Amino acid sequence: MYADADTVRKILTESGDTWAVVGLSNNESRAAYGVARVLQRFGKRVVPVHPKAETVHGEPGYASLEEIPFPVDVVDVFVNSGLAGAVADEAVAKGAKAVWFQLGVIDEEACVRARDAGLDMVMDRCPAIEIPRLG
Repeated sequence: MYADADTVRKILTESGDTWAVVGLSNNESRAAYGVARVLQRFGKRVVPVHPKAETVHGEPGYASLEEIPFPVDVVDVFVNSGLAGAVADEAVAKGAKAVWFQLGVIDEEACVRARDAGLDMVMDRCPAIEIPRLG
């Protein structure tokens, strides 16, 4: 199991409201687009991170986590598993409190590294599915 219910709840309710969404662009057919909208509806500030650095859902985008000029609480990862570990390492370097790998994104070694660095970590789950369950 990649995260227990307590970790999921903690990230969604206690880790903070600034979420960097890696892989978020204006492509409405991509899961990141809809998930970001749900996060916003639940009071999260969504910061798009994508090479195009597009403004999405009213929030200016950045090409990388490193370029974001303010702290982020949670890094939500919508890249394939082969790229996700590097993003988790960037989240640690950025000082995030948590990393969330979306459905289908799995990197066991990255999970261990993030947890060893003191971050909460979830893999293979979707916050847009989990957050409405908290009510």
